[in-house]
Amino acid sequence: MRYTDEHKAEVRARIVAEASAALRRAGLDGVSIPALMKRAGLTHGGFYAHFEDRDELVAEAVEHAAGQTSESVFEPAKGIGAVLDAYLSREHVRHPERGCVVAALGADGPRQKAVVRKAFSYAAKGLMGLVQKKLGGKSDALTDEAIELTARMVGAIVLARLIDDEALSDRVLAVARAGR
Repeated sequence: MRYTDEHKAEVRARIVAEASAALRRAGLDGVSIPALMKRAGLTHGGFYAHFEDRDELVAEAVEHAAGQTSESVFEPAKGIGAVLDAYLSREHVRHPERGCVVAALGADGPRQKAVVRKAFSYAAKGLMGLVQKKLGGKSDALTDEAIELTARMVGAIVLARLIDDEALSDRVLAVARAGR
């Protein structure tokens, strides 16, 4: 049975969305294609009908995750304070599968193949650009303030996830929020 192009695009989008969450939750090496396809309700054999290889899927999943952060954190926020409250939250720390891909997987990006590195670069530059816009930046050129604040945001989430003392983890988030 031949599926329509629309059906094929919907299935591909479902695979990408599932991969996006699974990779942020388990890491780039923590998700196999068979397990991912099973979670998407599909067979392993169907993977190659949608993707040339795993790297193509990972790159799309990284870009999808970047878009989710834009939609869930930046679009609804009225200003940079609201962005900081949403991004530097206990919820973000506890749920990497729904959070920023740069904070969840960015350290692994440089060790990936070119297509995946390019997706991580897109996500990191996009994140800095979103911060710049919320700071009131009118130019496409990133300001030092936007770069510094983005680095503080990502670093705080990474540290807060690493620390096994919830009080200290919360303090890291609070200091990063107040540092502005």
